[in-house]
Amino acid sequence: MSSFDVIVVGAGHAGCEAAAAAARRGARVALVTLRSDDPGTLSCNPAVGGIGKGHLVTEIDALGGIMGRVTDAARLQSRLLNRSKGPAVQGPRAQVDRKLYRAAMAETLAAFSTLTIVPAAVEGLIITHGRIVGVQTSCGRLDAAAVILTTGTFLGGVMHIGAEREVGGRVGAQASDLGSALRAMGLPVSRLKTGTPARLDGRSIDWAALDWQYGDADDPRLSRFGRSNGRPALPCAITRTNATTHQIIRDHLGESALYGGHINSVGPRYCPSIEDKVVRFGDRDGHQIFLEPEGYDDITIYPNGLSTSLPLAVQEKFIASIKGLERARILRAGYAIEYDHVDPRALTPGLAAKDIPGLFLAGQINGTTGYEEAAAQGLVAGANAAAAALGLDKLIIDRTAAYIGVMIDDLTTHGVAEPYRMFTSRAEYRLRLRADNADQRLTPIGIGAGLVPPAHAARFATDQARREAGRTLLESLSASPHQLAAHGIDVRQDGQVRTLFEWLRFPAVTHAAARRVWPELAALSDELLASLAVDANYAAYVARQEAEVAAVRRDEALALPTDLDFAAVAGLSKEMIERLSKARPLTLGAASRVPGITPAALIALLPHTSRNRIAA
Repeated sequence: MSSFDVIVVGAGHAGCEAAAAAARRGARVALVTLRSDDPGTLSCNPAVGGIGKGHLVTEIDALGGIMGRVTDAARLQSRLLNRSKGPAVQGPRAQVDRKLYRAAMAETLAAFSTLTIVPAAVEGLIITHGRIVGVQTSCGRLDAAAVILTTGTFLGGVMHIGAEREVGGRVGAQASDLGSALRAMGLPVSRLKTGTPARLDGRSIDWAALDWQYGDADDPRLSRFGRSNGRPALPCAITRTNATTHQIIRDHLGESALYGGHINSVGPRYCPSIEDKVVRFGDRDGHQIFLEPEGYDDITIYPNGLSTSLPLAVQEKFIASIKGLERARILRAGYAIEYDHVDPRALTPGLAAKDIPGLFLAGQINGTTGYEEAAAQGLVAGANAAAAALGLDKLIIDRTAAYIGVMIDDLTTHGVAEPYRMFTSRAEYRLRLRADNADQRLTPIGIGAGLVPPAHAARFATDQARREAGRTLLESLSASPHQLAAHGIDVRQDGQVRTLFEWLRFPAVTHAAARRVWPELAALSDELLASLAVDANYAAYVARQEAEVAAVRRDEALALPTDLDFAAVAGLSKEMIERLSKARPLTLGAASRVPGITPAALIALLPHTSRNRIAA
């Protein structure tokens, strides 16, 4: 078969999610990749999720996506990060077995009867009357109404180890030369870089000298429909670089691909190489390194935090200076990789190319970094490519509804100056964009778009009915402080009678205490009661935050002081301070148009405009 509705080029995280999303909407899909076993390959670290990133995975899951389920089936251990902080910034993260992840992805994709994996190299894009109509592959022509490019680091990929260079998308895989075709089509293409650490032989590590990091006992999952692989959890270990490590790196900086002048591209600010860390944070006496196993039956250890492009001999030397790694054997050297990306401002919010009908882009080709960012884009691009091919409604996710919307709006509005990574601080509505309520926010949208499997939709309907009944119950029960005191609950408040939903905002009214006062709560599970309590705790803050955002939109003409020290503005990240200090905007509206400035940063600026209104 050579004719499809949608062709997806590349089977990384963006490609797999795009192919699955298009298939769920009823499209006939060709997933074109160099090898049939490519889908589900974890090119870099053996982990999924985290702060911001875990939010994206739960949103993908809420829209019927597959990353969360595949992750749960392959996990070695899982944790909920930021447990000591509020639920809005808590994110699930899982260490995964590379082989199990690939196997689970293969099984998941095989379940789609309209999805065909085509092992071939894509050699060109076929355009008729200015519209994409297919691709030319090493095995012949494939036709389709829509084509999605998810080429990751393979687009013009060049790997660097010291002064050595090798063309490729990752070790052992050839690069794609489609970048020249995209430039010829008028798309704005430039270069970015990323990197990966050396892989170590776990048998050569002194584990007894290291601290251990275990998964959480409650085994948090990234999918509401996730299943366990039935195997015991595996711990990670933690070590640190030291002054000797840093001196070795300083002594050999000129030999690194980056500092030796072999790379001019910009790398990820928030996932720097060990060389960057030593240069940028020279006052630090050490940097934490996480030694992550790559599988149950794999001797390979991933030293998270040691990304490098130094020569192999230097890598061996500085790794041997680290506690526990004195005799560590390198299985594969770390390397940096440069690749082409397209300025995402050339795309619509549905990730379609504005000037080339039928072409969609998702993942690192759009200037992002990370599995989760790629998969989220893949879902949106796949849904919209299917819509274009089949005449369905587009899927556009607003930034007020999801981190997926925040990311796509940031990309298509501001573009990227460096690889984009998701953080909770990028969202002005982050207090309600929690990982635990992703289904409430997005599953109705997914159901309407035909993205959510029927069984998942039925379970969601049941859960929502229980939730609504629970909320109604909490709002129907009330008590005074005196009544609570009779049950040993001291809220130290006036005599106001409040509903239980309101009382749950008080620390003294724990779930156990509430059950003592109101026997009716026996009808609610602990999980549901806990979730409703989170809603209660955030209700006032969410309302206040929405009012602040409305004020920003209303008062864009407010002036900023000409001598404003952005570094002194509370709530601004280092990235925002850097961008604003460089641009020196004179009004809030001008600040909003500085590339990369987030709505959350505008909210932080708002108090500094209150006495500086520009006359109309």
